[in-house]
Amino acid sequence: MTHSASEITRHENTEFQTAVIVRGRYAGKKVVIVKPHDDGTKSHQFGHALVAGIERYPLKITKRMGAKKVAKRTKIKPFVKVINYNHLLPTRYTMDVESFKASVSTETFENPAQREEAKKAIKKAFEERHQAGKNQWFFTKLNF
Repeated sequence: MTHSASEITRHENTEFQTAVIVRGRYAGKKVVIVKPHDDGTKSHQFGHALVAGIERYPLKITKRMGAKKVAKRTKIKPFVKVINYNHLLPTRYTMDVESFKASVSTETFENPAQREEAKKAIKKAFEERHQAGKNQWFFTKLNF
């Protein structure tokens, strides 16, 4: 199932669109498109997107749990990748990514230290949004 580049980036002007990865190691994981490349680049000569997603989702918490347990269960493990549009399934949801957009770019992938810094920025932004109760769909595991 393929999607045109215009379909993937239809919310490009406002908040960034979320998608689900359909193939590979991260299949079933939810991502937010940080930077779309409809016509490709020199290194990737096909339509692709720079995405930030959740590798390990936060777990369910209840009122009976203590603060220490809640803190442990609400941790998120993020990832950053360049993914072909053919492997993305766009959703109707969008997410504001201005907080970590500056730290994630194509140059991020050249240096492992930069990549780790980008992941830290993404983790902080995702955890803040999760704690605030925003974008609840994005922070739930996709069961399939």
